[in-house]
Amino acid sequence: MKEVIPQKAGKASHLLTNIIIIAFCIGIAYFLASFVTNYVAYQTPVEGESMEPTLTDGDSVVIQRLSYYFTDPKRYDVVVFPVNYNSESQEKTYYIKRVIGLPGETVQIIDGSVYINNEKLTDDKYSSTTINEAGIAENPLVLGENQYFVMGDNRNMSTDSRNSYVGLVNKNDIVGEAWICTWPLTHFGGLK
Repeated sequence: MKEVIPQKAGKASHLLTNIIIIAFCIGIAYFLASFVTNYVAYQTPVEGESMEPTLTDGDSVVIQRLSYYFTDPKRYDVVVFPVNYNSESQEKTYYIKRVIGLPGETVQIIDGSVYINNEKLTDDKYSSTTINEAGIAENPLVLGENQYFVMGDNRNMSTDSRNSYVGLVNKNDIVGEAWICTWPLTHFGGLK
């Protein structure tokens, strides 16, 4: 003899199964989204004018984190790193700047121009701007094994490695490379 399941019990069981499947799918989606934003890429707005004309206030960029797991930052990469203004506070502000000096190099600003290992940096498309403030780069800065000297593209309106509270940036502090500008559409494209 065949057992008959009451109609109500079948519907309740089906509803519970659907709820479990939906909860499982939401959990998987949350895990994947967290993984991507923590280890692969995330989108963030730009504040300020220190990277003009490359990036302007209000632009939205995608920061990709993957490449620096396998390679080191290269000269002219646009990178993101934290700066902690107040040592008592745990809050960090994230800066976006261009890599100028690489580990092991000596960086100095002389008469408004950047010098790397005593040679004037001429292939930087922003080097035509005379730098008004050399800051700590007035004297030669020898970069350590994992240190980078970074500057904003808007050289005279940027708080960067020339300032002692930003200083040289350690590779471990670089959270990723600014890869592409996504908004506004007039600025859409890669950042080089």
